[in-house]
Amino acid sequence: MEETLDVPFTRAGVAGLGLIGGSLALALRQAGLSVTGYDIDTATVRAANTADIAASTTPDALFDTDILFIALYPDATIDFVRTHAARIKQGGLVVDCCGIKTRVVEALTTVAAENGFTFIGGHPMAGSEFGGFGAARADLFAGASFLLTPPDPQMPQLAPLETLLRRIGCVPNVTDPAHHDRMIAFTSQLPHALACAYVLSSSCPGHAGFSAGSYRDVSRVAHINPTLWAELFLENRDAFCAEMDEMIDHLQTLRNAAAADNRKSLEDLLKKARKRKELDNLQQR
Repeated sequence: MEETLDVPFTRAGVAGLGLIGGSLALALRQAGLSVTGYDIDTATVRAANTADIAASTTPDALFDTDILFIALYPDATIDFVRTHAARIKQGGLVVDCCGIKTRVVEALTTVAAENGFTFIGGHPMAGSEFGGFGAARADLFAGASFLLTPPDPQMPQLAPLETLLRRIGCVPNVTDPAHHDRMIAFTSQLPHALACAYVLSSSCPGHAGFSAGSYRDVSRVAHINPTLWAELFLENRDAFCAEMDEMIDHLQTLRNAAAADNRKSLEDLLKKARKRKELDNLQQR
């Protein structure tokens, strides 16, 4: 039996029905909303319709919804909203799901104001190494942070959005676009770059029989969407490159201590890292 939703949204639209958009559509449908989906891929649309999402390869039905989530790549998100801005419901709410915020928010806040709807930047901190609607699931966001970058933290549209996100299992967290992009360079973009650099080692093809949990943990997110992640790295290149530079410095320091046969320096560096991780573990409890 569907629950009655205690927020002023009854109809939701989702543009882009990959892993994130598809999971959003499923979660919103499970929460009791009527959900309309859009994707250019006909197989994805068929799968979504089978899952009780009213999906189409044309976006027309999206523009009569109370809340519209855009789950496309950053450039495509900006283009989609600009192209259809005049058709988006007056007084409606648009939330994106991009992994970078500064450029998207700067571009679309003005578009929204000019066309009578509200835009709030968003980024669900959930995912998988697998993509597409086939990997989507309604519980993907259970316990996951959903970062929000509203133009005004006191705006009245924020509270009902947070209530809706909690209903689908998310933990809403409000920040600003610049801080978001700095932190995401460290928590998301750097690990993906490290995983890719790791598996590019000439030793990787021969790892079978010599690898266990450490290999799996470090290499997992090298199963990457090259088009999306190249765009994310470039759109956030200043923060991304700063994190890369710092990581390279730390690796070089470790490498130099080993090359110099300096046990004390190595142990000191490793102790420092262990203490940092232990503190991190305590803060996460």
